[in-house]
Amino acid sequence: MWMKTIGGLVGVYLLIGLSDMLGGRGPTVDIVWLLENISPYAMCGLGVALSIGLSVVGASIGIYLTGASIMGAGVKEPRIRNKNLISIIFSEAVGIYGIIVSLIMLTNLEMFGLEAAEQNFAMKAQNYMSGYIMLGAGLTAGIANLVCGWAVGAVGSGAAIADAANPVLFVRLLVVEIFASAIGLFGLIVAVILNSKVKMGNIV
Repeated sequence: MWMKTIGGLVGVYLLIGLSDMLGGRGPTVDIVWLLENISPYAMCGLGVALSIGLSVVGASIGIYLTGASIMGAGVKEPRIRNKNLISIIFSEAVGIYGIIVSLIMLTNLEMFGLEAAEQNFAMKAQNYMSGYIMLGAGLTAGIANLVCGWAVGAVGSGAAIADAANPVLFVRLLVVEIFASAIGLFGLIVAVILNSKVKMGNIV
């Protein structure tokens, strides 16, 4: 209980400090000011970093969980090692989804004049909206792939152990693993749809 109280006090202190640093405006105004003054290029870069970073973390978790179980159960039943490598492939695909989304975001990135954007509100709004859309696309793909990699790793780990005990169970758990890998595909599809709304540049 006392940890929550200390955490709350620290949060209030930081919020007051941020408010004083930005000219004494209220916390809500400070957040709006912050969002308006962050460059859309920074938002795009953050989206790319989140997409690749979280996807690679998800893929590495999946490979770790699956690989450890394959090698452990393979000591007892060497026949499972080659067959269960498909779980490693499913885990690796998660990282590829993040790279695809990042490449799509980078192809949509275009330069625009800051002075012209200040004079043309519609152009400024379009470019800033595009930056936040790319941030949302990267975050969506990254989190979906992180969860997907974890799920594929957990199911692949169970499939390796079950296959060592009873070969009939492998095909059944492989179906579950395919459904688990679809989570990352959902994130990829949503991110591609979001990126289709991106329009950066000097023309609105």
